[in-house]
Amino acid sequence: MPATTPAQLASRSIYDAFGKSPGMQQDWGYAALVEYGGKRILFDTGNSPDILPHNANAKNIDMSTLDFIVMSHRHGDHMGGLTYVLKVNPKVKIYAPKEGFGVYGSDLPSAFYRKDASLPVEQRYYGGSPPEIMRFGSAWPGANFQLVDKNTEIAPNISLITLISEKPGTLELREVSLVINTRDGLVVIVGCAHPGIDKIVQAATAINPHVHLVTGGLHLVVASDQDVDKAVAALHDTYKVEYVAPGHCTGEPAFNALKKAYGDHYLYAGLGTSLPLTSPQM
Repeated sequence: MPATTPAQLASRSIYDAFGKSPGMQQDWGYAALVEYGGKRILFDTGNSPDILPHNANAKNIDMSTLDFIVMSHRHGDHMGGLTYVLKVNPKVKIYAPKEGFGVYGSDLPSAFYRKDASLPVEQRYYGGSPPEIMRFGSAWPGANFQLVDKNTEIAPNISLITLISEKPGTLELREVSLVINTRDGLVVIVGCAHPGIDKIVQAATAINPHVHLVTGGLHLVVASDQDVDKAVAALHDTYKVEYVAPGHCTGEPAFNALKKAYGDHYLYAGLGTSLPLTSPQM
């Protein structure tokens, strides 16, 4: 079923290391403000709690009125600005990946560890009577985290896709991507695509097989030409993605390869850019 037409759907890049907006500071990291049907979603928070507010102020973005935040994964260049956002919007709901002993907080059944009843009480965890569920703190005590470990619809036509990386260097890293089902097809917003942009798009097509736009970091910044070509072919040929607007860790050779493959369906998404995420209504 096609989604209903949103009243508003746009994405603004407010944290990245390339761009042409003179009032904004470039830095390695990623954050985008996504506006959909009157909702304001901050996707990732960049690398620095000083640079994020500077760039937000340059675009007159008020972080105190966010509806919620989506944190894609636990790397510092995506979560460093969260400290600032929580100062101005301390109760905002934050969707983040659930991981064991994760930086966003976690919980585990106490059955996770082996027990030895022959030990004296003072040598046993919790005196031998642990709580059924053990809860672990986050790096931001008191923040309103909602941890996700499966694909979840969080609002009408707004979903989170969660996958686990199987790649060296990020093995077992859980990453959350934002998927919006629009009248033109899916808009897929990714932080770094560590599990593979092909796998993220494949998972998203369970919602709608028509993918209108992929934007964000595709993590091809150190990839070989062969791997770049495979990723481009997956987007363009396999999944028939209509438009791409790559940023952050996509990498300069991949920017070039995507631009060649997509032509005028390649959308520039540098720092300060505002992207319309659906085609204008006729």
